[in-house]
Amino acid sequence: MALHEDRLFPGETAMRGIARRLFAAIERLPIVSPHGHTDPAWYANNAAFPDPATLLIKPDHYIFRMLYSRGIPLERLGVKRRDGGPVETDGRTIWRLFAANWHLFRGTPSQIWMEHTLETVFGLADPPNTKNADHFYDVMSEKLASPALRPRALYEQFNIEVIATTDSALDNLEHHDAILKSGWKGRVIPTYRPDHVVDPEFEGFHSNIVKLGQLTGEDVMTWRGYLAAHRKRRAFFKARGTTASDHGHARATTANLSPQEAEALFGKVVRGQVTPAEADLFRGQMLTEMAKMSLDDGLVLQIHPGSWRNHNTGIFHDFGRDMGADIPSRTDYVGALKPLLDAVGNEPNLTIILFTLDETTYSRELAPLAGHYPALKLGPPWWFFDSVEGIRRFREATTETAGFYNTVGFNDDTRAYLSIPARHDVARRCDCAYLARLVAEHRLEEDDAAELAHDLAYRLAREAYRL
Repeated sequence: MALHEDRLFPGETAMRGIARRLFAAIERLPIVSPHGHTDPAWYANNAAFPDPATLLIKPDHYIFRMLYSRGIPLERLGVKRRDGGPVETDGRTIWRLFAANWHLFRGTPSQIWMEHTLETVFGLADPPNTKNADHFYDVMSEKLASPALRPRALYEQFNIEVIATTDSALDNLEHHDAILKSGWKGRVIPTYRPDHVVDPEFEGFHSNIVKLGQLTGEDVMTWRGYLAAHRKRRAFFKARGTTASDHGHARATTANLSPQEAEALFGKVVRGQVTPAEADLFRGQMLTEMAKMSLDDGLVLQIHPGSWRNHNTGIFHDFGRDMGADIPSRTDYVGALKPLLDAVGNEPNLTIILFTLDETTYSRELAPLAGHYPALKLGPPWWFFDSVEGIRRFREATTETAGFYNTVGFNDDTRAYLSIPARHDVARRCDCAYLARLVAEHRLEEDDAAELAHDLAYRLAREAYRL
């Protein structure tokens, strides 16, 4: 399983040589991770990670959704049930089960990421299997107990320059405060994620609104007070390093209602009297409101639409949210974003980063939009598509219309901390392979490709996220 130095590079000799040269110049650039889901408590407390299964298997949606698809219950993987029912608690047993089913991940991004992690972090260069499962588990357990694999040490070993977490608008950010007070030089910043308090269909929405009022001292049962509460929370986050907000709505709907219309709609929202269509309209209005707030406070606005979240009703009932059952769905951007773009799309000082799970929109909608509106930029392939082929398809579908500089480099969007270097390695190699093809076809000079490789790996993310 030893990692091949030419992995993901073109098979053709001349292009492979170009890709090697481009990659050699960027391979060791610092990692900028402007959007992710690691736990800020890791960096605040700097405690040893738990057993390998708890670190590598239980939180990884890519891992357990594949295993579940092959008939392995989530309980056997140690995933907690909502009702507190029995689940496997022995990490070694969970790892053995994963190792016995390693073949299921052949050809997937998970194979690439896991192989990179096992070899570079733990020094294990064989594929997992039933014969070596216990040996792997013992080696990983021993190393995880050492100071060299504590969260802060790994941050430095991975050469991370900055990493963003994703935090509820209601979070008190105590772990971020602890990091700032600790004197540690690592840069871990929060991201403002207000879905809990802008989505009327989110469970517990009304109590979340009440808590928003308690945190800010604003009368959040009024439209004016509700908006003021968001401004206060954004300022609270920004004081702790936040540079972006993030919005995970099911659709890309936006709206730009008059103040009177927005106030009337909000009245129905707080009374719990909205229809599904009105709930979608309210979410769309709040995207526009957040964009307008960004003009004042400078936060970058990220929109992550297109996921039918918690599609598996039974899994949602038994295990809750984010259990690998989120499925891509068709998304309209040209029509859905029109109200927001009419309001703020021509603002050169505003950055709105668009993501998609609907790849059919890249060449038809997203690249033409980002290739025109000053406020828009394209986020990298996300979730199901932050893969070798997904990254290639993204470059091929968007470059000719939007260019490279209306994109924002790469972000890893992961909870799996140890896979971060692997994900950036894949993105850098795939981009170098794409650039090598352009050079070989005499569509790009190699000097320009070298500058682009650096920008895609490092500079664009720093600039787009105002880091």
